[in-house]
Amino acid sequence: MLTRLSDATRSTCGGKAATLGVLRRHGVPVPDGFVVPVGEQHTDSGQALRTAVARELHRLGDPVVAVRSSAANEDTAGASAAGQYESVIGVRGARDVCEAISVCRASARAPRVADYRKRTGGSPHSAAGMAVLVQRVIQAQVSGVLFTPWQPGDPTRIEASWGLGIAIVSGTVTPDRYEVAPDGSIGCTIGRKELRADPGHSGVVTSVVAQRTRTARTLDDDTTTALANLGHRIAAVLDGPQDIEWAVVDGEVWIVQSRPITAALPAIPAPEAATSSPALRGTPGSHGAVTAPARIVRGPSGFRAVRPGEVVVCRYTDPAWTPLFTIVSGVVTETGGSLSHAAIVAREYGIPAVLGVADATTRIRTGDRIALDGTAGTVTVL
Repeated sequence: MLTRLSDATRSTCGGKAATLGVLRRHGVPVPDGFVVPVGEQHTDSGQALRTAVARELHRLGDPVVAVRSSAANEDTAGASAAGQYESVIGVRGARDVCEAISVCRASARAPRVADYRKRTGGSPHSAAGMAVLVQRVIQAQVSGVLFTPWQPGDPTRIEASWGLGIAIVSGTVTPDRYEVAPDGSIGCTIGRKELRADPGHSGVVTSVVAQRTRTARTLDDDTTTALANLGHRIAAVLDGPQDIEWAVVDGEVWIVQSRPITAALPAIPAPEAATSSPALRGTPGSHGAVTAPARIVRGPSGFRAVRPGEVVVCRYTDPAWTPLFTIVSGVVTETGGSLSHAAIVAREYGIPAVLGVADATTRIRTGDRIALDGTAGTVTVL
């Protein structure tokens, strides 16, 4: 009924689990787990599934786990589906894990998923098979995302923050940014890491980071180099540039996801590019430039006011915002980095985005005509 992660294949266990299974078989440090295959969908609440889940959890030592989608059309070279399906982090016990499995599967029917699949060339009517991955949670001290070089000569890009990587992929913090050049030299820009997420026994706990820790560097040079080297190894195993989620605990690196990079990242401008111009500056998130009216959006209640062609300016986005990306001409956020889910989806949709523009929702007003340059990372109020 269940498949151990090391035995996962794409046909029965979906893209995410299959890739992690390949990496485990190659000796990459991936947390152990198991998969509820596509063919077991009809047994969500059945006693047989609960018994099988309890058996596998016991094999793992009854840990706190993450329950994550692993759809057949997820984590592909053409469409990442970044953040579109649900994950439930911080679950313990067979009953709660089975409930989380149901949540993940139900997310395949969410309207945002249909919009995303239609926009990226897939069928909006089919979940295309939803397996569910259950893995031991890493009690991470630092986590983040790593993009291996898109082409020879490019740097490895790493974003890092305290606690679980949820804060980075969701864009709720502006992470530290590292670039490891082909010669091994490291560049670092410290972010604004105001929040952190940590796993509990019944969900994720979010807390405020102490003031002095917000601007403390998350990774030393040795760990940064180790991550870059591991990224190169994974890209070689998987035969292409990879978007990798990782976690560090007690100096040990763990890989929790890897998928193909679906679109090229904008380069980070050199520091001297920041001049005395009136432009607001952030992290380049998605290529392109547009001049259009701004629309301040403070949450889902403001979605109805957005008009086609406007640039959405917000604190941060989450997957529920994805349908807006089909009508707006650009995105500006106050927090987040270029490796967040919002930036990945913007690149796939071909709309410019600038992330981490401090105080954007107060420095820009609805109706202001703005020039947004997602390649340069600038926003100018005209």
